[in-house]
Amino acid sequence: MTATTRFPSTPWRNRTRWLVGAVPRRIDWTLVLSVAALSAIGVLLVWAATSGTGDPRDATGHARSQLVHIAIGALVCVAVAAVDYRLPSAYAPVIYAVAVIGLALVLTPLGEVINGSRSWLVIGGFQAQPGEVAKVGLVLGLAMLLGEPRAGEHRPTTRDVLFSLVALAVPLALIMAQPDLGTALVLVAVYMGMLALSGAPARWVVGLLVCGVLAMAAVWWSGLLKDYQIARFTSFVDPAADPRGTGYNANQAKIAVGSGGFNGTGLFQGEHTSGRFVPEQHTDFIFTVAGEELGFIGGTVIIVLLALVIWRVLRIAAECSQPYGRLVCIGVATWLCFQSFINIGMTLGIMPITGLPLPFVSYGGTATIAHLAAIGLVLGIHSRARGFD
Repeated sequence: MTATTRFPSTPWRNRTRWLVGAVPRRIDWTLVLSVAALSAIGVLLVWAATSGTGDPRDATGHARSQLVHIAIGALVCVAVAAVDYRLPSAYAPVIYAVAVIGLALVLTPLGEVINGSRSWLVIGGFQAQPGEVAKVGLVLGLAMLLGEPRAGEHRPTTRDVLFSLVALAVPLALIMAQPDLGTALVLVAVYMGMLALSGAPARWVVGLLVCGVLAMAAVWWSGLLKDYQIARFTSFVDPAADPRGTGYNANQAKIAVGSGGFNGTGLFQGEHTSGRFVPEQHTDFIFTVAGEELGFIGGTVIIVLLALVIWRVLRIAAECSQPYGRLVCIGVATWLCFQSFINIGMTLGIMPITGLPLPFVSYGGTATIAHLAAIGLVLGIHSRARGFD
């Protein structure tokens, strides 16, 4: 065998070559490390929030489960980052369709009512929340509709905007039928953010804002909202009116956050956390645990890390020369920003309680995986954006 003889290609060598080629060529380490730090803090806070059950066997159960969720989410993140974002037709419609089918199945006997909302799909003991998948599917679908102008066009046309409205209306109607007002608000915020920055005619943005306000008023006065949802808004306006009823969650959340002071009481040392005065403190109200046990310093660290994540996503959007990739990043940034603001705001009493988790921090399987998948989309775009194609 001469020195110039080439070995035949083998399946193993082909597979190795594919894996090496799939690794992103650029990694935004600020984004990755910020998400990793938030996830690690989240595990500690979930552990602290659930360790006071009195049963030693369950003291770390939720924390271990959250570690599994993060591990699965990290694998999904890497896999999504390895997919070329310039091929949206290969996966965007599929993810959107899966989300819509899941939302429809929730309304069947396969769905389960939790906290007054039929938002969970239960199959063989496995629970999933299709509303979280719908956020990813909507971002991809809208980016494909608004970020790929037809030949000769440089921005979305009226036809594109109408199609995007249909793409929003289908999952939105299914989510409102559950009803899950928090997820519905996130979808609307994502849509408006992506539409406003897509280059669509300004008249559409202004007109839809006006229609949105009128629609919210119509929903409020038509009786479509459940009693507990109306109570959440009324208690936000005046939490002292019913401190042991509708205003209980908001009052206890503010007391827990305020009791932490500047330095906090110390991890696992919070009286309100261990006493479980705040409902759902390992999910929707996880920030109360940070406020009490880590204090102002810990709460600020979480907010700064979330701001870093959103800033990096927007920075990647600005660097991307392709409208599709840029809109995906804008959708993800709007999603994370809006949801973080609502979650932290409701624990501080400046926003009504809507039942939205804090990204990367709150306990939850589907939500954690969806958030990390969104980061994978952004990392994939960063890897191949502008001059690195």
